[in-house]
Amino acid sequence: MINKMKTKNKFKFKYPRFLNLILIYILVYIIFTKTNIFPIETFLSKIGYFGSFFSGIFYAYGFTAGPATAFFALLAKEQNILLCGLLGGLGSLVGDALIFRFIRTSFGKEIKYLSNEKIILAFVKILPRWLKKHLAIIIGMILIASPLPDELGVSVLAGVTKISPKKFAILSYSLNTAGIFIILLLAS
Repeated sequence: MINKMKTKNKFKFKYPRFLNLILIYILVYIIFTKTNIFPIETFLSKIGYFGSFFSGIFYAYGFTAGPATAFFALLAKEQNILLCGLLGGLGSLVGDALIFRFIRTSFGKEIKYLSNEKIILAFVKILPRWLKKHLAIIIGMILIASPLPDELGVSVLAGVTKISPKKFAILSYSLNTAGIFIILLLAS
């Protein structure tokens, strides 16, 4: 009787966690574009170098990377660029470490399924052998260093490669710090 009461879910998605993540980004984007972030900007400026650290955390997440880039541009005019960049990189490392842990523990199965999709397998098949080994790392590094969402780069590194958390931390800090320094230098 209980089995008869169960109904099949007509809207079952193959990748529910990725779908939820995309929906969250859309929702947060809508919230951030419809609200004034001036109070956050003022707060980050007033707390000094802690503002650099917190801006770094914001820099790591896709939906706050844009405002964080703007915050760094403002902080470049008020703070020592070297210290601001180093602290911002440390903040980004904290943000990326949370993403790394989340991706490794929550998205493992879906990343494995996704890597077995026909289109992915066909793409990988046409790549030269030497490039296959390093492509994920190169793409992940470019995404992490840029103001683009770190979630994409971290997902590539955490899900597709076998990078250790220690190597990931060094890579994340170095790349984010370099990206932040470029922003600070351009803004000063």
